[in-house]
Amino acid sequence: MAMRFNINGTPLEVPDGHSLAAEALAHGIPTRRSVSGESRGPLCGMGVCFECRATVDGVAHQLACQTFAGIPAAPGASIATDLLIIGAGPAGLAAAAAASANGVSVTMADDNPTPGGQIWRGNNPPIANGVQFLPLTRVVDAPQPGELIATRTGAIVRLHYKRLLLATGARERFLPFPGWTLPHVLGAGGLQALVKAGLPIAKKRIVIAGTGPLLVAVAAYMRDHGASIVALCDQASASAQAKFLTQLPFSKWGQGISLARSLRGVRPRAGTWPVAAGLGSVAFNDGRTVSCDYLAVGYHLVPNTELAQLLGCATQNGFVVVNDRQQTTVADVYCAGEPTAIGGIDLAQAEGEIAGLAIAGAAAPRALLDRRDQFRRFAERLARVTELRPELRRLPQPETIICRCEDVTQSQLAGASGTRSEAAQGLPPMNNWRAAKLHTRCGMGPCQGRTCAPALEFLYGFAPPPPRPPIFPAPIATLEESLP
Repeated sequence: MAMRFNINGTPLEVPDGHSLAAEALAHGIPTRRSVSGESRGPLCGMGVCFECRATVDGVAHQLACQTFAGIPAAPGASIATDLLIIGAGPAGLAAAAAASANGVSVTMADDNPTPGGQIWRGNNPPIANGVQFLPLTRVVDAPQPGELIATRTGAIVRLHYKRLLLATGARERFLPFPGWTLPHVLGAGGLQALVKAGLPIAKKRIVIAGTGPLLVAVAAYMRDHGASIVALCDQASASAQAKFLTQLPFSKWGQGISLARSLRGVRPRAGTWPVAAGLGSVAFNDGRTVSCDYLAVGYHLVPNTELAQLLGCATQNGFVVVNDRQQTTVADVYCAGEPTAIGGIDLAQAEGEIAGLAIAGAAAPRALLDRRDQFRRFAERLARVTELRPELRRLPQPETIICRCEDVTQSQLAGASGTRSEAAQGLPPMNNWRAAKLHTRCGMGPCQGRTCAPALEFLYGFAPPPPRPPIFPAPIATLEESLP
């Protein structure tokens, strides 16, 4: 079955289960025009960058990545539960299973249509018996302790809880370079998400670049689905990657062997990264230029800590601080998975299970605690091998767009390191995030800095801004629900 939609004035048949963004990209339809008139396509593939927002059937600002044919709109609701879990990825699912098995009433919300998070997107992993699942539900505010306000396909959902577990995962880090705003340039995980949502990839020429093990997993997935991997490049040096591989936990070796089999014949290139993209091509730092249909670039991951910070949870080095029971510094609020450390599925599942047991008042087995500690050490090694090299700070050219929402260029941010005096009367030197916003509107678009803030932190040393409600764009009616 297929449904007929009108996207930005263009009619489109979308098969059931496919996202509008995937179909639009497949048919060469831009999801939006930027403030300077550029054609844009989805970048992150998960509704975080807001490049997928489109006018759908006459309704503006719809997230095409999060709009699926055959999935009806859900009504508003007011829900009360013992344990509310935000995020239905590996950490959230493990916590739900552990808590519900010990008699806790559990409700789990996620902004995707099915459980699994980004890593298991489309696999529909099972949810523990008795757990209530709220799909397409995105939290936007925390008006008071024990209550969250969310939107679900345009409707308002009030979520009341006694205990809260944040399993909000992570997103890709993007670094600006000439051509990165072209519609065929996506995140590595973003391209995979769109393929899982219906984007045809067979016989397409794909370049995958950036840093981190996600690149290898995405390359293997693309090749298994008929794509041609014309380049697989990581900015990390060959020696750094070799050292990382020799220290892999034994449980990771099976996964590594499977990926190697899928990528037989593909030669990964270390110490290599894209410096410019054009229509149908990409240039690398080593002087090579490669033709491609899609360029997928992601520089590892950034933890999603906005909701945790809004609730008042302490963070350190960008991650949520938790104790041995996964409890944050806020009473009755727990956190598990990538917001506490980027360590992959194994760490997320271990932390989720420990949190679920702690919330249920049950003790975690020693073996489970040891497993978590083992993969926390893995996370530390992963952080070292994915550390960005300083040469990447030279990627943006004067007219390279840094903030995609507001089309703010590198030249507009020139002097952001504090070397420039006041650019306009009454404005401070542009040497921090707030000043950059005042001068240029950088970070003031709908993604609220989720795309450009990590880049600005790397390029200029700006500390990311603290979140304010709503932590995602929301209708005025939703904001009125948050008022006392």
